[in-house]
Amino acid sequence: MVQERTSPPPIPGRGPARADAPDAVPADAVPADGPEPTPPSTAAPAAPASEPASPSVPDAAPSSNAAPSSDAGPEAAGSGGGEREPGRVLWARVVAGVTGGVALYTAFPSLNWWPAAPIGVGLIVASLYGTRPRRAAWLGYLIALVFLLPTLAWVRPIGDDVWLMLVATEGVFYAVMAALAALVFRLRAWPLWFGGLWVAMEWARSQVPIGGFPWARLAFSQSESLFTQYAALGGAPLVSFAVAVCGALLAYAALVRPKAEGVWRRAVPAVLALAVPVLTLALPRPGDEGRTVNVGIVQGNVPGRGMGFLGDEPAVVLKNHANETKRLAQAVREGKLPKPDAVVLPENSTDIDPYQDQYAREIIQDSVRDVGVPTLIGAVVAIGEDSRATRSLVWDPVTGPGAYYDKQHLVPFGEYTPFKEIVLALWERASLVGRQSVPGDKPGDLKLGPITIGAVNCYEVAYDDTVRGTVRAGGTVLAMQANNATYALSNLPAQQLAMYKLRAVEHNRAVVAAATTGISAYIRPDGKVSWQTRELVADMNVVKVPVRTQETIATTVGAVPEWALMMMGAAAAGAAAWRGRRRGDRMRND
Repeated sequence: MVQERTSPPPIPGRGPARADAPDAVPADAVPADGPEPTPPSTAAPAAPASEPASPSVPDAAPSSNAAPSSDAGPEAAGSGGGEREPGRVLWARVVAGVTGGVALYTAFPSLNWWPAAPIGVGLIVASLYGTRPRRAAWLGYLIALVFLLPTLAWVRPIGDDVWLMLVATEGVFYAVMAALAALVFRLRAWPLWFGGLWVAMEWARSQVPIGGFPWARLAFSQSESLFTQYAALGGAPLVSFAVAVCGALLAYAALVRPKAEGVWRRAVPAVLALAVPVLTLALPRPGDEGRTVNVGIVQGNVPGRGMGFLGDEPAVVLKNHANETKRLAQAVREGKLPKPDAVVLPENSTDIDPYQDQYAREIIQDSVRDVGVPTLIGAVVAIGEDSRATRSLVWDPVTGPGAYYDKQHLVPFGEYTPFKEIVLALWERASLVGRQSVPGDKPGDLKLGPITIGAVNCYEVAYDDTVRGTVRAGGTVLAMQANNATYALSNLPAQQLAMYKLRAVEHNRAVVAAATTGISAYIRPDGKVSWQTRELVADMNVVKVPVRTQETIATTVGAVPEWALMMMGAAAAGAAAWRGRRRGDRMRND
């Protein structure tokens, strides 16, 4: 039962609290779950004259029972007593947070309403602003569930239990970020510190547990928006930061309660929020370097669906892709397509190990000889007696298999089983992994005909270091091989296409993407899609691709912007916690 108070009783030994006093805070605006054990019926005392409390952010506590000063902020509220918020305020927070989570979902593929991302962040900030860390944490967790359940619905073909466990785990990161955000809202320029915390949260998600899960980052909702060009300056982390800061500025403008003479305090953050995406229009774009190559892209399709995409008959996937490669060769001979300089096939374009199976080797050799140019094959190959590797393999029409790249970021429970003995004992589906994959340890720069391609394998596109490493190693065209057959017609293929587009801009490289069931595509270095396939069909094409060697600032500086933004957010959270503790100590002494 929440009890609403209209005015706080006076503190013994002092006069009654005045509504116009600089530090007066309405009792019902004070969040209930903070750490300070101040008596619940007391108002926050004024700070000593030698160290005045001057929170820079205008008070946005949603109380309507008393008129707060325009200079009172969440620090003032957070340092007061333990009064509970009125029930309607808590419900307003929940509604704002849930609406913000839904808005974030709509910004991602397949809907692609990219302006909804900063709006969603703004609603999330409004939900958290002025509350205390404990309440902010569970609000943040709720927001994460609302956002991630539909955004990661593509996991469901593996099992609803896996989907729910993944979302539940990822939600913890949002809860921690929300608790820290409740602290930094007490500081000046808090939209910047909030943006740094958001970047830190996405970084942490990309690292742990079991290798991290960097999907559904804010940046991946902005693959074709006004924010996209920030990727060329600081990679995906800078794009996420820009979106988070823009949303926080929108919230700042909405939450501020200026006096008549201080309307500019609402106008300035609103203008800054609009300026954040618009500024990218002034950023220089890399120019064309005058060299192109023709690259063939093959999508062969698979016989099955979901977890059984390989079908019951072996070598069907291999034959599908070999036949589609031969169909491309025939179209070239008939003059329907230009002759390619190289051809790219998807991950798992052969379901039989060509090193160990003579029949598979003959089928691949026949199709590559027919097209007449070096071809990038995707295969799962045996490593020793018990292991395997997911391999991008260059196949020459004369000499056969040659240079290769082994996938570095492996899919847990899909390509290997973490905590194998325990998981296999508890979870029967884990046995479907079979041989355990081992990660490669070298970047994917491979000589493919007249160019050096940067091979990136499916799941890895979400990892900044993998894509950046293959470009730094000399990749002049990015070759993204994928097998999305398990997740066909879900929102995964569209999300992966969005990542391709962002990576193209981030590194000034054209992307040729080949997927077993789609979406296969050609993306220009400016992030625009020039050609793409439908899903669950066999298709092929030859596209003219610009060769780029110039590195972007993001490629050159690497993770430096990300670390700077994270440290900024962490330092702000630490400063806010220390400041709050000092204020609490002063209050207890008083």
